[in-house]
Amino acid sequence: MTILKSYLKFLYNSKNEHGVHSPFVFSLVSKCFYDKKKYPEYSILKYYRNSLLQNKNTIEVTDFGAGSRVFKSNTRAINQIAKNAGISRKRAELLFRIVNYFQPETILEIGTSLGLATSAMSLGNKKAKIISLEGCPNTINQCQWQLQKFNINNVECINTEFSSHLKTYNLQPTTYNLIYFDGNHSKKATLEYFELLLPTITNDSVWIFDDIHWSKDMEEAWEIIKNHSKVTVTIDTFQWGIVFFRSEQKKEHFVIRA
Repeated sequence: MTILKSYLKFLYNSKNEHGVHSPFVFSLVSKCFYDKKKYPEYSILKYYRNSLLQNKNTIEVTDFGAGSRVFKSNTRAINQIAKNAGISRKRAELLFRIVNYFQPETILEIGTSLGLATSAMSLGNKKAKIISLEGCPNTINQCQWQLQKFNINNVECINTEFSSHLKTYNLQPTTYNLIYFDGNHSKKATLEYFELLLPTITNDSVWIFDDIHWSKDMEEAWEIIKNHSKVTVTIDTFQWGIVFFRSEQKKEHFVIRA
């Protein structure tokens, strides 16, 4: 019921490009969100998805809690993982367009799964360097095989517990032009990743948080992120919360049907 109420509230407050007065956001919405061009990459994304949906092989899937603590392990069919846990076709195409629009040189993905979102970002900018983090070794092995099958070669998949990796890796100066957060969908984890990755931002960084209305917990995390002093512009598309750190922009929050 919570998510239904949140969606009705979203519909009431949301706008299209005609309700947007920021030139930066208007351009993004009109030229990217609502871009109706039929990109040839959409066919590759479709074949990538269908090959997973037709794969009835099973793998042992392990989910991890904080500190690499295993809290759930079970056997699942690959087609069911793709169907239930993967990004939708519409969202994959939008993610492709966002990457194609901004052309980020370096991308970080938190939560690889079977690579449906990964492939969309890779095709959006084939010259980008993509690092994708996944906690389950069997899932990431399947993803790597799938990426190779489709000749997607600009992705480095890392099997790791997210927090541990970010705490260690951020000891070195790093810049990510775009980060896609699709890992642990809890308030605590989301805010932890947010804080750990803040040192990597530039003025042009784009951060995308998945499932911001998935639970009351996630909605609270989203409100905290929106109000952070370094955040200037946010876009709520219901499924995603998109964050910008552009110092030249006044602080504004948009609710956009995408």
